[in-house]
Amino acid sequence: MRIGIVPFQEQDHDRLVEIWYEAVRDTHTFLTEEDIDFYHQMVKNGALDEVELWVEQNENNVPRGFIGLDGTKIEMLFVDPKYHGKGIGTRLIKHAEAIKGGNLQVDVNEQNEGACAFYKRYGFVRTGRSELDSSGRPFPLLHLSKTEASADER
Repeated sequence: MRIGIVPFQEQDHDRLVEIWYEAVRDTHTFLTEEDIDFYHQMVKNGALDEVELWVEQNENNVPRGFIGLDGTKIEMLFVDPKYHGKGIGTRLIKHAEAIKGGNLQVDVNEQNEGACAFYKRYGFVRTGRSELDSSGRPFPLLHLSKTEASADER
């Protein structure tokens, strides 16, 4: 039985895509159906393979959330909406800090106010902004960083 945060297992791929989809529909209200379909295809067809994935599972080994890392950069963090507010995102960030150190970065959609507030609570501060997302679409990104010093100040 794998309980807690574990490395990605290929058999969990479809469940992670499902978590991504449900979380995006719940939190990315600024996206159109066409936008969601565009990104959904990317996630289904390889985006998860581009990052180091860690998955939080329940006692039945069912994924509830995941974080994707590229070095010290958080490329994705999604939690099943049924478990929002239950500490999964917090545990995933703490796991990233434990394995990568306290200097982390993340890009977050400017329109995703919930995510902006979430990262701010954990000591991330704005270091820049881009008008377009990484796919060249008109969804501004805020570039956020967290240093070990900012973690100590909390």
